[in-house]
Order: sequence, then C-alpha cells, then structure tokens
Amino acid sequence: MTDVTRLRFREAALADVEAAALWYACDAGVAVADRFLAALAAVYARIARQPGAGSPRWGQMLGVPGLRSMATARFPWFVFYIEDDDHIEIWRVLHGSRDIPASLTEQGIEDDHREGQ
Repeated sequence: MTDVTRLRFREAALADVEAAALWYACDAGVAVADRFLAALAAVYARIARQPGAGSPRWGQMLGVPGLRSMATARFPWFVFYIEDDDHIEIWRVLHGSRDIPASLTEQGIEDDHREGQ
C-alpha cells in the first residue's frame, strides 16, 4: 500500500486542482473531471511510492534543488514537488501549456530551496 499521507499540498497546488477540475466539469462534463482527478490520484500515489522518478528538469532550470515534476496520464498536466526528509511537498499542478517558470515563481520560491542563495 502506498503512503500518500507523506504528501503535503501548498495552497497554490490545491487551488490549481480545484480550478482545473471545475473547468473540466463545466466545459467537458463531470465524467471527464472525474477522470482528471483519478489521473492526479494515480500520479500522487506514484510520487509517494517513487519520489525520485519525477523529472528534475524544471528544478535544474530554475536553480531549485530537489524540485521534480511528473506528468498525468491522458491529460496535459504536471505535478511539481519536492521531497523532504519526512514528507513530499506538492508545490503546483500546472497545465503543460502554461509558462511553467513564471507559474512556479509567481508563488515565490523560498530562499532555502534556491541554489547559490
């Protein structure tokens, strides 16, 4: 069994999911919104099980050690997270067409996560 209780969500990540699910429900129907949420649940379970499996690309580009991302299946969304000693912090859940660097930094990257600061 996967320990998803290790996951902690930033307010921005929760707001991202709420807005996306509402958009899918209104524009594509509740069944599509449910499939989106199920796809996210699968990603959360994989992150909890194998946090190192996510791509470090954005973390390297932004100078944020440990920042990783993992894509959802059948939806163009990415979950951004950092693994700490006792938990995994979900930073954002972003659509692939967004300006990812701007979206990640608009909430502010904490100084202790930036390299060279």
